[in-house]
Amino acid sequence: MDAPIERRKLYEQLAERLLARITQGRLAPGDPLPTERELTARYRVGRSSVREALRMLESRGLITAAGKGAFTVAEFANPLRDSMILLLTLRETSLRELFELRKILEVEAAALAAARRTEEDLAAMHAAIEEMVAGLVAEQRYIRADLKFHLTTAAATRNRTIQHVMHAIREGLQEALASIYHIPGSPEQSIAQHRRILAAVTARDAPGARRMMWEHLARVESDIEAILGEREVVAGATSDGHRSARG
Repeated sequence: MDAPIERRKLYEQLAERLLARITQGRLAPGDPLPTERELTARYRVGRSSVREALRMLESRGLITAAGKGAFTVAEFANPLRDSMILLLTLRETSLRELFELRKILEVEAAALAAARRTEEDLAAMHAAIEEMVAGLVAEQRYIRADLKFHLTTAAATRNRTIQHVMHAIREGLQEALASIYHIPGSPEQSIAQHRRILAAVTARDAPGARRMMWEHLARVESDIEAILGEREVVAGATSDGHRSARG
């Protein structure tokens, strides 16, 4: 207890700041980190501190080098995700069941987000919607932005378990979202519904956020069943590890 208090190094503090952005969902797996120049300007530290912070995060497996000094957020080792992949591979769950889970999980998550969100959360949700608009002419860009909105909403709950579950089920939904992307008007409807969810979260209207999220998920589920048929829709696994929607 009598040991002198050590002054913490700048690169350690910067690494903590970046780690906080990752754990809170503001930077998701695959997202690029700001450049060295941007980090230097944003946090008013030298490039040597930025490089040390990045080395620290890379050594922990939290970020991955992307070439030419750039880094992206690494995929997390999520036991829930691994378990969900196994269930999908063994066909022990279906897309319909995943949507039932989403309506249980995300509807209440939207209400929590309305109560706990920060201005930064709102900005991230707004940015995801604008990215969806830009992605109306690019399928994969649209789908990534759609998922980003829901992951950002989950992050705004400040509940880490909710965030882990959302990341676990994300891959099982990607092919289904690719299917409804091609339904005329469906992507535009999703954008409009996301804006209403964001408005309720912004207003700290928990009942409204809950209602808007339920209406959105119910409509998306209905569109998926319409295009894939009334038969049981099972999320199977392809050889490269990505999920696909199969009847």
